[in-house]
Amino acid sequence: MGLTFDLALVETTMLAGVRLVAFLVVSPPFHLSSFPGPVKVALGLGIAVAAGPRVEAAAMQLPGAMLASSGPMFFAALVLQAVIGLALGFIVRLVFAAVQTAGSLIDLFGGFELAQAFDPVSGSQGSVFSKFYYMAALALLFASDAYQVVIGGVVRSFEVVPLGMGLDLDGLAALMTSGLTGLMVSALQIAGPLLVVLFLADVGLGLLTRVAPALNAFALGFPLKILITLVLGSVAFLALPQVIAALTDRAFGAMTGGGR
Repeated sequence: MGLTFDLALVETTMLAGVRLVAFLVVSPPFHLSSFPGPVKVALGLGIAVAAGPRVEAAAMQLPGAMLASSGPMFFAALVLQAVIGLALGFIVRLVFAAVQTAGSLIDLFGGFELAQAFDPVSGSQGSVFSKFYYMAALALLFASDAYQVVIGGVVRSFEVVPLGMGLDLDGLAALMTSGLTGLMVSALQIAGPLLVVLFLADVGLGLLTRVAPALNAFALGFPLKILITLVLGSVAFLALPQVIAALTDRAFGAMTGGGR
């Protein structure tokens, strides 16, 4: 009994698998250390096998497209796909980092920044609202099936950057710049109303101290700001599902070069 393999399809699947595995290593919610490495590799290769014919068709539509046929060329193509996957994953991570950055801003203005602790999930230092918003965002990614949109975006990226096409460094730099700008803008949009209230609370305490220094109003500063942060931060948390939906659409558009 003989078995025959379509070498072009096998090659395409391997190249696509490298891009997908590199993407899953960096992109949320799959970048967590709680996802074992073999699971990421198996998931990436499984998606590559399912999307193999579509990826090959997109590559063949590229004018002058030619997949690597020799050992050195194939190795160079593998490295290129790994770089593209890491770049796409980093762009998606920048988009969703806006939620954690918003939590960090709330911690900074609300006084929770003094209570930092190591977060074993993200592998970094974080405060109360930073970790809370981060974990809530990851939970919403799974609960709302937004992770499927992220996976769909990276599969659609094979139509924007097909196999056999070189890396556009100018376009990548523009995506990184816009992603970093969008990160700060989104973080301020999420945490902005609460930051304004905390700032006005500081101003009010300062004016009260100037009017009646004997009251020592700043002694009430920490308890008052903590109370405001807990109350209004919980109210702002209710808008997080809509925020995650908007960030998912933005991540999808960044990977596909446009809309759905």
